[in-house]
Amino acid sequence: MLSADVVRHVAKLARVALSDNEVDKFSKQLGDVLDYMEILKEVDTDNVDITNQVTGLSNVMEEDVVADKTVTREELLNCSELAVDSNQIHVPKIIKN
Repeated sequence: MLSADVVRHVAKLARVALSDNEVDKFSKQLGDVLDYMEILKEVDTDNVDITNQVTGLSNVMEEDVVADKTVTREELLNCSELAVDSNQIHVPKIIKN
């Protein structure tokens, strides 16, 4: 079982607000997870092949090919759903002061 201070610190790092009841609940649960990790450390994996995926599938890639080189800047600006100002697309402000 982890201490309430450790759970609050982890929650702060994750930017998650927790009530006192949640701190108590997660203290036990996180402690159980860490205890299980200690058990897994005891498993002998020396003769186990490294596995990064098990489906046998591989990524299918296509080469990027420019289909039409005649598109103009104005045509691209005209297809924007956002407002255009001084030949630039006006995007909404996302950072507040």
